[in-house]
Amino acid sequence: MNAQAAKGAVLAFDFGEKRVGVAVGEIELGIPHALAVIAAEDNDRRFAAISALISEWKPVLLLVGVASHADGAPHETGRLARRFGQRLHGRFNLPVAYVDERLTSQAAESALREAGLSGGQRDSRLDSAAATEILRTWFTTPAP
Repeated sequence: MNAQAAKGAVLAFDFGEKRVGVAVGEIELGIPHALAVIAAEDNDRRFAAISALISEWKPVLLLVGVASHADGAPHETGRLARRFGQRLHGRFNLPVAYVDERLTSQAAESALREAGLSGGQRDSRLDSAAATEILRTWFTTPAP
């Protein structure tokens, strides 16, 4: 599925073992928005929060950012993110796509700094801002 092929909401996830950033955007508009940071480390609370977001936004697609090294080699966090994506698909029966997130955290940090946020404010919003960059990447990348 690509941005030109569907209508509806997309939820994007910046997976982390401690926090998961979430962003949302409508395919027709192509504009991502930071939505939430899920700070639950245990799967039950994490997936309960995700379930609530899915119920509210009714997405047609879930995106998961996958970390890799600068040379494109797989990163351990990327392996865990793919596993997270498989769990999302298994629990919610929605299509899941993966986006290379190599530079999203840097872009998110830069955007938050440009917005004039202090260090603490940036830290609390970084994960959802990174999810926003993951979704922006998907919106702007032509489908293969």
